[in-house]
Amino acid sequence: MMINTIHLCVIKSPYKCTCTVIVSEVRAESIMKNKEHTRQVRDTVVKKFNAGFGYKKISQALNIPRSTVQAIILKWKEYQTTANLPRPKLSAHARRRLIRDAAKRPMITLDELQRSTAEVGDSVHRTTISRILHKSGLYGRVARRKPFLKDIHKKCCLKFATSHLGDTPNMWKKVLWSDETKIELFGNNAKRYVWRKSNTAHHPEHTIPTVKHGGGSIMVWACFSSAGTGKMVKIDGKMDGAKYRTILEENLMESAKDLRLGRRFIFQQDNDPKHKAKSTMEWFKNKHIQVLEWPSQSPDLNPIENLWKELKTAVHKCSPSNLTELELFCKEEWEKISVSRCAKLIETYPKRLTAVIAAKGGATKY
Repeated sequence: MMINTIHLCVIKSPYKCTCTVIVSEVRAESIMKNKEHTRQVRDTVVKKFNAGFGYKKISQALNIPRSTVQAIILKWKEYQTTANLPRPKLSAHARRRLIRDAAKRPMITLDELQRSTAEVGDSVHRTTISRILHKSGLYGRVARRKPFLKDIHKKCCLKFATSHLGDTPNMWKKVLWSDETKIELFGNNAKRYVWRKSNTAHHPEHTIPTVKHGGGSIMVWACFSSAGTGKMVKIDGKMDGAKYRTILEENLMESAKDLRLGRRFIFQQDNDPKHKAKSTMEWFKNKHIQVLEWPSQSPDLNPIENLWKELKTAVHKCSPSNLTELELFCKEEWEKISVSRCAKLIETYPKRLTAVIAAKGGATKY
């Protein structure tokens, strides 16, 4: 809709008086964002389509987008009309039921919600359901993977967080954090974007090679503190208590020395049986190393998990082609992790404990 608005400007001077009329066209604010074509235009589109014209030629002849032509034709094929169809609306009760179902069952799909509404007589499109959920603050997101926690696990995590919440920042700076992780040669986390043209998705240069079982993998052990990263070691074969003690013997004290933790540092490890074996605990005792009491199933409490995620992302960007390169890139990228990044993880550790307490020992964002 176009509105003609007339503005009058009167210019006075000692010599003469003139009147200038300026006509300007102002677009009404009520115009819709997407202009709707008239029934006559839509009928013309269908008429040309029936005459054998293609989408492109119809688009050029009527000067309208090809996507619009396609939408008009598809609607005509399905409903045999170009008239505006009444849009189904959900009642307030149906809207509340949708929101309630999505909140109670977070993993329910749009198709399931659409079927449930159809069963009670309300037939609406998926986009309508999605729009209703968005307005209520519910959005579809990828579910995070977290370890399954039993009540005993939550209780232990909560106890740990509560008992250590009052610890000083200096105490956490003395902790040497450790863990093992598996890194795959071609893992699922190797996510990359490419610039390509249509119908070239399967060209070799546009794909990421994958093989069964990840194409092989390596297990590594590493440690870090607020002062930076310590040693990283590739674990050959199956890890057992003896092999674990060898790793500690050859890397633990040297890492603590390189990071200048002093003689009274605290060592953190999880509750894996080989870590808690009697011979391993005797080794710690003989070396006068204090071991931090640790709750089971508590990766959210170990800041090294954040470094593992960053490491795997960085390594896969290097695109290793074999296990030897994979090991090399792992060690290189581990050494590249900045001291400031390590220090930040430890500096914010009290917030991690607070989050665990707020979750009553359950999973957190960390």
